[in-house]
Amino acid sequence: MWNLPPSDSVLHLLSWVALAAQAMTAALAAGRRSMDWMGVCLLGAITALGGGTLRDVLLGHYPLVWVERPSYLALTVLAPFVTIAMARLVHRLTAAFLLLDAIGLVVFTMAGCDVAWQMNVPLGIVIVAGVITGCAGGVLRDVLCNDVPLLFRAELYASVSLLTGLVYATGFALNANGELWTVVTFVFGLSFRLLAIRYEWNMPKFVFVAEEPKEERK
Repeated sequence: MWNLPPSDSVLHLLSWVALAAQAMTAALAAGRRSMDWMGVCLLGAITALGGGTLRDVLLGHYPLVWVERPSYLALTVLAPFVTIAMARLVHRLTAAFLLLDAIGLVVFTMAGCDVAWQMNVPLGIVIVAGVITGCAGGVLRDVLCNDVPLLFRAELYASVSLLTGLVYATGFALNANGELWTVVTFVFGLSFRLLAIRYEWNMPKFVFVAEEPKEERK
């Protein structure tokens, strides 16, 4: 299989940023639902760690990442408190939410690919593991907040995760520098996601409307 990179210092640093970012998106979402502080913290941990946990369970990768590194759990609990303190200073919470979510989506996708690669699974599974890691936490956040998940809305989301995983894998198939390619992939994925939001890039839609049965004439 292709020579994907091992964990490196750049990806490790970005993972800390992504964990905090996703926990903060959860806090912003919880604030719109008027949750108490305990609910905000729980939602932050579920959002930031949910994708990685699901990936590890499906791949049989133990211990779970937050069990192996309790500091990740501590960060996802503390980050929402920072958001609570800063929320009144942020006037464009929607823009902040989308930016933080985009960071989490891209970095978690790369981290998921990295973990799967270290388990020596086929390339297709590596990319799927990245998509699960990138998308599942946000889906859990939106479902628990009774919102339509970003994954199922108009603009590109899962497609960004998929292409990010492909770029991450392809670069190292070409024996590119590990840490440099991590940065390149991050910039590509984040730019792609933000451009998709800005210009409302959409996947083709399937629309099916069943014809109503005609009333029988008397």
